[in-house]
Amino acid sequence: MPPPRHHLDRRVLLLALLLPSLSPTYTPVPPGPAAAALLQALGLPDAPRDAPTSRPVPPVMWRLFRRRDHQEARAGPRRTPPGANLRPCHVEGLGVPGNIVRHVPDRGAAARPPEPASAAGQCPEWTVVFDLSAVEPAERPSQARLELRFAAAEATAGGWELSVAPAGARPGPVLLRQAVPTLGTPVRAELLGAAWARNASTPRSLRLTLALRPRAPVYCARLIEASLLLVTLDPRLCHPLTRPRREAEPAVGGSSGGACRARRLYVSFREVGWHRWVIAPRGFLANYCQGKCALPAALSEPGGAPALNHAVLRALMHAAAPGAAGLPCCVPARLSPISVLFFDNSDNVVLRHYEDMVVDECGCR
Repeated sequence: MPPPRHHLDRRVLLLALLLPSLSPTYTPVPPGPAAAALLQALGLPDAPRDAPTSRPVPPVMWRLFRRRDHQEARAGPRRTPPGANLRPCHVEGLGVPGNIVRHVPDRGAAARPPEPASAAGQCPEWTVVFDLSAVEPAERPSQARLELRFAAAEATAGGWELSVAPAGARPGPVLLRQAVPTLGTPVRAELLGAAWARNASTPRSLRLTLALRPRAPVYCARLIEASLLLVTLDPRLCHPLTRPRREAEPAVGGSSGGACRARRLYVSFREVGWHRWVIAPRGFLANYCQGKCALPAALSEPGGAPALNHAVLRALMHAAAPGAAGLPCCVPARLSPISVLFFDNSDNVVLRHYEDMVVDECGCR
């Protein structure tokens, strides 16, 4: 009798079916139903192209990844305090709900003409363009942080004032206006609720006109870089009841003998040919369940998940009358998430959180 379907995680099964057939020559997985199904389970319509060589990974994305990656946290406890329980569907470090973070570069930088020398009080305006077409309709935005880096020839007494308006409209309504005391650090402004409503879907493209004017009309600043940090929550990838992973390592080896337990299975992104666009991690321990669920050892494994009463009854029935009932099945009893940092086809650096990707504990069901 097969175990209930809700105990089997499709993503872990796909990994287990796909990876053992790979040769040690690191041959990329060819396009096919298995690879397409695995990409779909990861929330990707297709494999992104090769990573751009000119696009560095922003430090903020590295910081967020190291906060979210459970397996890296185990290897480097100084990055995450021991025993820290990271909340699912929440971006640690930003304090907002979400399981997808995108660092979106400004597409208008290449088309901007060189800034002419401006007279005092007539500082230039800039048009920034952000391509948000990769955001799926099901994703709900929780933060859209505009980040700007400026250079100023001189310090200006009283600071500056930043204004943001829709591009193209003359004169356009000012979406937000805020004081900027100094340009020594990046200037940040929250666009969610200003550029578009909080309860509205993310626009496909965002074109904005920026102006940074000194309080005292003496010097103008120069825009060096603009980007958008967009956090969204995809409820399809969110399981609020996920528990933290255990510290015990799964058993090494793939023999089918012995009691039901988690067996070690390391997934290398190089082996599936995805190392060109996956930034981190290089791989992860997916693991799998294998072993017998016969009495007595499998139902009282030290430190393991307690067997369901139904599994105990089935094992007893099988021991008394083997033909009357089949043995319980060895299935995942505890799963934990992973986080993946990668480039997408829109040249965005994406941090995506996936629940139920690692088998931590197995049990008889």
